Amino acid sequence: MSRINGFVGRRNFLRLAGVGGIGIGASAVGSLLWQGETAVAQKPSNPPEKPQPVNPQTALARLLEGNKRFVEGKRLYPHQSRLRLQETAEAQYPFAAILGCADSRVPSEIVFDQGLGDLFVVRVAGNVASQTAIGSLEFATAVLGAQLIVVVGHARCGAVIAAAKGDPLPGRIGVFVEEIKPAVERVRNKTGNLEENSIIANVQYQAERLGESSTILRGLMKENKLKIVGCRYDLASGKATFLA
Repeated sequence: MSRINGFVGRRNFLRLAGVGGIGIGASAVGSLLWQGETAVAQKPSNPPEKPQPVNPQTALARLLEGNKRFVEGKRLYPHQSRLRLQETAEAQYPFAAILGCADSRVPSEIVFDQGLGDLFVVRVAGNVASQTAIGSLEFATAVLGAQLIVVVGHARCGAVIAAAKGDPLPGRIGVFVEEIKPAVERVRNKTGNLEENSIIANVQYQAERLGESSTILRGLMKENKLKIVGCRYDLASGKATFLA
């Protein structure tokens, strides 16, 4: 399987992921053709060269530095210029991927002080590693080259609180809450605050699921081309604390 800058190309990714349906194939071809036409129309006169993937340690350091700036009120608002807009219209090379909660108070690009094209963000209530989320993160890593995935949970997460209570829920809300309950049960008898313990346990549980449920992510981890870490975000202070 051919690789570009250490990660698989788009065509090989489709083979790796087992995408072979006629309908899906036609859709993919149409999408690629449309992207090609758009790229020709918007292509900068001097498109940027494809960068080397950022290793997990460097990517983690960038996130830590960005969050520190955010907490201290010293944001740099990087990569938000008109030039950056034009560059990312050509292609994207995010240095990290985020599996975060859909909570409106935890926008990754803001709390980590990043800009256009820096982060590939997947947001699901309760930062649940659903099948859709896993597929998106496979694309972010195997195709786009991100070598770090951060699972970001946060204080006072409504989805985790609902999972701890265990009350019946309307509509499809219960679908993602059910995916959190195994994490809650891990710490139900643990001393301390159940809500806080469950938030951390859920981050760890969803991070484990990413590696266990995806052969693509697991393979990249074995090749030392991917690291998955957990993080707890505090709503009051804005501080992101990475978990061991």
